[in-house]
Amino acid sequence: MDIYKNHVSGILIIKKINTTTQRVVLTSDFGNKLIDFELSEQNFKLNYVLPDLDKKIVINFLRNDFQELLKKDYPVSESFENETDAIHLSRSGKKTYYLFFNKETHLLKQIVYTKNNKEKIDFTFDAKKHIFADSLNLQHKDFKINIKLFQITETE
Repeated sequence: MDIYKNHVSGILIIKKINTTTQRVVLTSDFGNKLIDFELSEQNFKLNYVLPDLDKKIVINFLRNDFQELLKKDYPVSESFENETDAIHLSRSGKKTYYLFFNKETHLLKQIVYTKNNKEKIDFTFDAKKHIFADSLNLQHKDFKINIKLFQITETE
């Protein structure tokens, strides 16, 4: 995770607690907890944050980013395509989402989140199956924040 010129690496765990709530825990490479929170579309509960990360802007970014990432429903209002992708447009209030599906594999490869017609966050996925991504790159367009997540497999 790169926030401005600071780099943080570790292990991210996302666990479904119930049908509406997810728990997100980021630990250091050595297993020390950096941040632990629970969230749903409307609620956020901070369980723990390392004092160095206990900044309102950092917590708000993580809360908002993971609420967008873990969003479940995207009611499609329009669909179109380009040479490689089927693109679905979803609107919710002032928020607009463009969902890009690879035409060959039919897998979700990108979600572009916009607000007030300005691109805010680009979620790019690399996946081989429908149920999870092998990697995820979350790139903010108006701040120097980039989060890269990779799935850990037994061979790594």
